Amino acid sequence: MLVLRTPGSCFENLPDYDFAVHDCEICDADGTNLRIHHLDEGSADTDKVLLLHGESIWCCLHRKIVPRLVAKGYRAIAPDLIGFACSDKLADRNDYSYERLVHG
Repeated sequence: MLVLRTPGSCFENLPDYDFAVHDCEICDADGTNLRIHHLDEGSADTDKVLLLHGESIWCCLHRKIVPRLVAKGYRAIAPDLIGFACSDKLADRNDYSYERLVHG
């Protein structure tokens, strides 16, 4: 499977997006490593809030609420799903099948 990776420099100096870079890798069913970018702000010892985005947007959607959640004592986690923004993208559109997402 061919994977595309957007350079991190494309996401530098974005307004209201001064978050630390966090990436993790998952292994797809075919053995391909995929990078998932995510925001992870606040103390690890506090209650967590998971913020998910929908189609055609990315975790930048949550840039205003993350600091507010942290200020209220929560840990805010917001991933960029595969195919969006800082996370890896699958080059072949057929790799985005429902079956692959369920079993991958």
